[in-house]
Amino acid sequence: MTNLLGVVICLIYIFAIIGLAEGLRRWRGYSSGFTRKVIHIGVGMLAWAVPFLFDTPWYFVAACLAFAVLNFLDWRFHFFKSMAALDGANLGTVYFPLSAAVVVIMLWENPPLMVAALMPLTWGDGMAPVIGQTLGRHPYTVFGYTRTWEGSAAFFLFGLFFTWLALWVIPGPQTITPLTALAPAGITMLVTTFIEDLSVRGLDNLTVTAGALAVLWLWPF
Repeated sequence: MTNLLGVVICLIYIFAIIGLAEGLRRWRGYSSGFTRKVIHIGVGMLAWAVPFLFDTPWYFVAACLAFAVLNFLDWRFHFFKSMAALDGANLGTVYFPLSAAVVVIMLWENPPLMVAALMPLTWGDGMAPVIGQTLGRHPYTVFGYTRTWEGSAAFFLFGLFFTWLALWVIPGPQTITPLTALAPAGITMLVTTFIEDLSVRGLDNLTVTAGALAVLWLWPF
């Protein structure tokens, strides 16, 4: 019953975030590029609750797979305009829950690492285009895609703070202090910032998480 309740809470939370984003788009006139990131960050922060909502990873993994299918159908038929990507070939919303499922399976026994591994994607990738588009003054091009140094800096800094915070705050099998959390968070963000720069068409939703997972999996805590 506890796990089923966890699934219900997750569903209510996710659809509430989507509803909020739809409201911002319709009533406040925000672009789908902005509301997509509202959903991206909001849903990503659900990772903080996962260790407390479930006593096994498989219910959450099943929910992730179901949302991957739903997101693919939304990408194909455009149910939620607040989730629409400017690049029609971008399957990032499909990759996101798949990445979350893999992280939860691999790091279930170590909750701080599990949550931290999803923070570069949640906050780094979530804030990079927002800052880049509003404050970016120094563009550069990678594989034909234009980015800004300001956006890349936002990716690093926002991801660093929340990765560090997750390592420190989420209880786990080892003691991680604010000081000992800093180095793995910093290396994670250096690696994932570089990876994000090279990833296009939503693939960063896979590659960024893979990079974070690799660093945290190998780090000698």
